[in-house]
Amino acid sequence: MSQINVTNLTFCYEGSFDNIFENVSFSIDTDWKLGFIGRNGKGKTTFLRLLTGEYTYQGSISASAAFDYFPYLITETQRKLPASAFLDELKPGCEEWRVICELAQLNEDAEILYRSFETLSFGEQTKILLAVLFSGENDFLLIDEPTNHLDQEAREIVKNYLAAKKSFILVSHDRDLLDACIDHVLVLNRQSIEVQSGNFSIWWENKQRRDQFVLSENEKHLREIRTLRQAARRASNWADKNEATKIGYDPIKEHDRSMGTRAYIGAKTKKMQSRVTQMKQRIDREIEEKEGLLQDLEKTVDLRLVPLFHHKERLVQIRDYGLQYADAKSPVFSGITFEIQRGDRVVLHGENGCGKSTLIKVILQRAGFQNFGMAFTEEGVCETASGLVISYVNQDTSGLAGSIADFCKKRNLDQSLFCAVLRQLDFERTQFAKNMEDYSEGQKKKVLLAASLLTPAHLYIWDEPLNYIDVFSRMQIEKLLLEYEPTLLFVEHDVRFREKIATKVVPL
Repeated sequence: MSQINVTNLTFCYEGSFDNIFENVSFSIDTDWKLGFIGRNGKGKTTFLRLLTGEYTYQGSISASAAFDYFPYLITETQRKLPASAFLDELKPGCEEWRVICELAQLNEDAEILYRSFETLSFGEQTKILLAVLFSGENDFLLIDEPTNHLDQEAREIVKNYLAAKKSFILVSHDRDLLDACIDHVLVLNRQSIEVQSGNFSIWWENKQRRDQFVLSENEKHLREIRTLRQAARRASNWADKNEATKIGYDPIKEHDRSMGTRAYIGAKTKKMQSRVTQMKQRIDREIEEKEGLLQDLEKTVDLRLVPLFHHKERLVQIRDYGLQYADAKSPVFSGITFEIQRGDRVVLHGENGCGKSTLIKVILQRAGFQNFGMAFTEEGVCETASGLVISYVNQDTSGLAGSIADFCKKRNLDQSLFCAVLRQLDFERTQFAKNMEDYSEGQKKKVLLAASLLTPAHLYIWDEPLNYIDVFSRMQIEKLLLEYEPTLLFVEHDVRFREKIATKVVPL
C-alpha cells in the first residue's frame, strides 16, 4: 500500500485557451477502488494520461506504483491476429496462463484468445483487454469507460469482476457500475477536486446535502447584505441631513440654539458616519464569506423539447417481422412483434449483435429519414405512419468534424439556439471555437443530443445516447424525458436510465 501524491499540478494542451488543471493538489491510496467522477471535458482521461507520463506538465506527481491503462490501443495489424499473438505487446511480461485465469473470472472461455481479434464481439474484446490489464502484479490500474457499447449481460459480468478487484481508478458514468465497484471517489468539481470515501450514491447524497446547505448559507448572507445596505443608506442619509444643519439657522424658529451647537452637531455626524463605515466593513465581510460558496454547486438547467403531434395514435407497427442480410447464412432476428403509440417510450433490449441498431435503421428507412444502403430480405410487417417526422441520434460519433457553424448549416439549425442548448449541457464557451474532431467523446455525443432536442419530431429515435455522457447530464436528460413525455424509441444499456424512462421493453 502506497500513496500517489499530486502537488500543484498545472496542465494545458498546446494551443488551448484554458488550463485543464491549475495548481491542483491531492493524495490517493493505491489500495483503493477509486471512482473518477466529473463532467465531460473536465480532464478525467487527461489525468489518467498524465499519470502514465504521456504529457508534460507543471507541478509534481509522485508514486511508487507502476501504472497501466485500459483500453489498450489495438493496431490494424493486431486486429487481424488472435490476441494470444500480441499479449506481450500490450503488456510487457504478460503471461498467457494468467490471462486465461482472469478470463475464467470473467465467465469467458480461453478459446477467444485464439480467434482473430476483429471477429470478436465488443464484450469479448473488452474481456480480453481487462484480463490482460489485471494479469500483472503490483500495478495501479487506470480503467477508462470499460462498459461503453457493452450489452447488459456483459456489463453485469464486468461489474462483478471489478467488484472483486482493487488498486484501480475507474472512469465511468454508469451509476450502477460505480456503486458496485468502488470504495472511494475522486471528483472533479467545477472549481475544486475532492477525495471522499464511499461509492457514488453515498457521495451523491452527501453532495446534495452539502449543496442544500450552501444554498441556504448563500441566501442567509444575501439577506444580511440587503439588511446592512438598507441600514447603511439610512444612516448615511441621516448623517448628511445632520451635517447640513451645522451652518446657518433661523434664530426665531431655533431660539434655543447657539454657536456652540455646531460642535455638537459635528460630533453627532461623525458618530453616524463611523456607524456607516462599520456597516460597510460588515457588508464586505459578508460578501467575502459568500464568495466561493456556489463555486462547486452542480445546478443543471432544465432542458426543453418541442415534440410534434401526429394525428395517428399508432406511429410504428412491427408484426412477425424478421430480417436477414443478403450475404448472411441466418437471420439477424425473426418473429418480432410490437408497436409504438403516441407517448410510448420503447427500449430495445438485448445482447450485442442481436439486431437492435439494424431494426432502428429499417424503421428510419421506412419513414424516409435516411437510406442506409442495406441489402437484406425480410418477412412480416414493418410499417410507419405517413408523414412521420423523426429526430435521430446515432451511436457513432466518428463523422463529427469541422466547426459548430458548419454543423448547424448542414443540419439547418439555428446556431445561437444550438449553442444555448450546448451551454445548458455544460459546454464551456471556449469549446465553440474548436473543431468538433477535437472534442471528447462525451462532448461529441452532446452535440448529437443537442441537435436532436432542437429538431421537432413525432418520434425520437436514440441509439445508445448516453455513451460517454457524464452523470449530471444523464440526470438532466432523464428529467427532460419524464417532463415532456415524447414518443421515443431507444437503445441504452444504463440500467437506471432504462428503468426510469422506458414505458415498454422489447426484448430481441
